[in-house]
Amino acid sequence: MWSRISKFFRDSETIFWARLQTGIGSLAMMATYTDSSLIQGILPPDILPWFLFANGLATEYLRRRRSEI
Repeated sequence: MWSRISKFFRDSETIFWARLQTGIGSLAMMATYTDSSLIQGILPPDILPWFLFANGLATEYLRRRRSEI
C-alpha cells in the first residue's frame, strides 16, 4: 500500500505537502463560503502569521531534505 501512495506523490514529500495544503485549503474555503465564523475557531487571525511561517519552514525542510548539495 505504501508503494502505491509513494508512487502517487512521485516519491516526493514536497508534492505530498503541496497536495495536503491544497486539500485543506479547499475545505477551509468551502467552510468560509458557508459560514465565515467556522474557520475563525480553527485558525484565529493572530495565529495566522505563525502558521504561515511554520508552513514555510516545513516546505523548505521537505524540499531540501533530498537535495544532494
